[in-house]
Amino acid sequence: MAEFDFEKVGYSLKIDGKYHNTLDIEGFSHMMKDPSYCYKFYWLEAIVQLISEGISETTFDTVINEMICNAWYSVREFHIHLSGMMADGHVRDGLERAVLTLSELSNLPANASKVEIKNAIKEHDKELKSAKEQLTNMVPYRALAGFFVNDKSAVDWNSIRRMVAYIQMINRDVVLLPYTLGESSKLKREIYFHPAWMEMIQDNTVSILGWIQYEKVKWLQNNNPEVPGLVYKLVPMDEKMRKLNNVRKLWECIFDISEVKDVFTGEMVEPKKYDVDHFIPWSFVMNDELWNLMPMDSSLNSVKSNRLPKWDPYFKSFAENQYLLYGYIHKNEVIHKRYEACYRDNLHSIWAGQELYRKGNTQEEFYNILQKNMQPVYDSARRQGYEIWNRG
Repeated sequence: MAEFDFEKVGYSLKIDGKYHNTLDIEGFSHMMKDPSYCYKFYWLEAIVQLISEGISETTFDTVINEMICNAWYSVREFHIHLSGMMADGHVRDGLERAVLTLSELSNLPANASKVEIKNAIKEHDKELKSAKEQLTNMVPYRALAGFFVNDKSAVDWNSIRRMVAYIQMINRDVVLLPYTLGESSKLKREIYFHPAWMEMIQDNTVSILGWIQYEKVKWLQNNNPEVPGLVYKLVPMDEKMRKLNNVRKLWECIFDISEVKDVFTGEMVEPKKYDVDHFIPWSFVMNDELWNLMPMDSSLNSVKSNRLPKWDPYFKSFAENQYLLYGYIHKNEVIHKRYEACYRDNLHSIWAGQELYRKGNTQEEFYNILQKNMQPVYDSARRQGYEIWNRG
């Protein structure tokens, strides 16, 4: 995910003559500077996407609908907090609140399509109105502040009417702005995109969106310090990224010589009726590390979904299966080779290779190493809002 190279764009403008002496590229580069809330990133992202589609005039309502769609998956699937949490435990970011409100009203799944989300927004428009209006209070105006470098003191940030008038004056007398605003109120307020800015953004859409994603990931990681793999949690992932083939072959070797108890039922896992699943959900860890994987009854896998198993008593059963695997790794040559085949995709954690799977651990030592490293990850997922699953 690369940053947008503004110097390169500025240079190409001079060489090609396009937009020459008309666009304040430096001002554009300041549009995401010093945000107070994450929805500033989603605002600019939605605008760039609309411009890339050739839209020259829109409304606050349309842009905010785009923002809700773009934030939906991260908030719903991964419990990402867009701007952290307040001391009282409430969500800080208005866009996150809008997504959560729509989720409660619609019962749409985390992987709902953009069309489904927009249809749900339309259906529940009245209930969402106040949450959406709150998103129009400052960001549409403050996003342009980078263009007011020489005259920020003249802006009356407490009056929307005066801000709109000031934006129109700056655009007329000082510098061309990417957009100006109309006279309608609240969600109906018009947004007009300048043709020269539209041309520049359309010519550089991929680079600009990459820059926005880069800045957004930095913000989100700072506000979700315990969440691993956050860069992968902005859009739905390709299921082909899952790397479970070698782990499955490893467990199949175990099944050939030993019975394995299902972590959740206590019954013996049937070799032809099992899935390899994650104890701590993949949607949180975003990896297929061997130390977090287990064979389990296929019929339970979909029921468990991306919930956290109750730590007691399930972790003990999980650790026992892991220790069973560990024992065969070091006493069966065929299984050891299957274990080595997992190096590339399933054994990246240094502590696992150097401590957990090293030869010579007693059962108690193995259990303690596994618990010491897994429980903090489990607790982080729980604090992030993952639901606890207790089969019975």
